[in-house]
Amino acid sequence: MKAYRVVGEFPNGKVTQQFLQDVVASDADDAQHRVESTLGSRHRVSRRAIKINSVEQINPADSKEAKVISAFRDGAAPAPVATEEE
Repeated sequence: MKAYRVVGEFPNGKVTQQFLQDVVASDADDAQHRVESTLGSRHRVSRRAIKINSVEQINPADSKEAKVISAFRDGAAPAPVATEEE
């Protein structure tokens, strides 16, 4: 897992809201998916309405996002996600 910074914008009422979000993901596509999922859930905006301007891999130490700090604490990799088979 790696840390990514996703920058973009989405319609929020009569204005266009810009955002910058740091996420932990396996690749850039996964990072985009996680951001679209989060914004859709929190702000009730469809994925089609979210415009992603950039997705770039970052150094986890540069992030202030709690989830990123927690995932890379003490240099340890995040725990693997359990599957239904286990």
